[in-house]
Amino acid sequence: MIALLLAAAAMSGIGTAPQSMDHAHHANAPSTSANAPAAVPKPDPAATKPEASPAAQKDGHHHAPVATSSAADPSCPPEHAAMGHCRPKAADTVSGKAETRPEGTALQAGNAPAPAAAVANYADRVWGTDAMAAARKTMRQEHGGMTVSQVMLDLAEVQVRNGADGYRWEGAFWYGGDIDRLTIKTEGEGSFNGSADAEVQALYSRAIGPYFNMQAGLRQDFTPGSDRTYATVGFEGLAPYWFDIEGAVFLSDQGDVFGRLEGYYDQRITQRLVLQPRAELNLSAQDVASRRIGSGVTDAELGLRLRYEIVRELAPYVGVSWERRFGSTARYARADGDRTGGFSLVAGVRAWF
Repeated sequence: MIALLLAAAAMSGIGTAPQSMDHAHHANAPSTSANAPAAVPKPDPAATKPEASPAAQKDGHHHAPVATSSAADPSCPPEHAAMGHCRPKAADTVSGKAETRPEGTALQAGNAPAPAAAVANYADRVWGTDAMAAARKTMRQEHGGMTVSQVMLDLAEVQVRNGADGYRWEGAFWYGGDIDRLTIKTEGEGSFNGSADAEVQALYSRAIGPYFNMQAGLRQDFTPGSDRTYATVGFEGLAPYWFDIEGAVFLSDQGDVFGRLEGYYDQRITQRLVLQPRAELNLSAQDVASRRIGSGVTDAELGLRLRYEIVRELAPYVGVSWERRFGSTARYARADGDRTGGFSLVAGVRAWF
């Protein structure tokens, strides 16, 4: 009985509970409670509408606001500019259009001098200018400005010919710096059963570029019965594709003019095995009967030598050499009973220090 009464009371309470509805969203509904929130007024579109420009007020049309100098650059987003990856381009408003100011390499060419390079002598603050000047002078001398020397024995060989075995040498010594040097050259040849012809050149060498030197000086021949002195002008250097070439013109104290051109190329087969083709050409501007030399191309030599570098400074080699005399020089040789040319097997050593 008690349970039935309780159930009836609960059902009557549910049926009479007032409904709670929020009428605040109805524009015309009056507030029914002092605690209800006030209605939020809608913004007036006219109040937020941008003011038209004077030109727009004049013609009665509304135009979109034009870009200003702070307008974003499409090629440089703000997040990239904030990280320093780019620099937004400045813009000017001209006749309602955004124009980009030229800057950097887009500027017109001018004649303004380049700014002076900064001198980073920061150590002067600690050790003083005088002390660091002496240190920098020593550094320049030891790293490119120093005086050095080299002795190069390029050829020192025995030549095995048919019945006329002989020998040949060619070398040089130089002393100086990167620009100016004193150069001494010597070369010659002879036979084991006869005399030898030798020459020595003393030259001033001047660098005219990264790869070539100009040379001038004197040449002295040591030939039995015909010693002569020459004024010499020549060059030597490294041609494109790593060809070592040199040439010279010689004017003797008797008025004779001679020329020489030679070159070689080192083809590395391995780090120690090197094949060297070599060529030399001699010329004369006139006949010199006392020296058995004719005008024109007097003689030429082609050689092929294979050396093995035990160390860089010492390399024995073997090879073959072909020599030939031409023109009147060959006629003089035949008249004297000498050979006009032929092949020789060569063996020698190349060294430098």
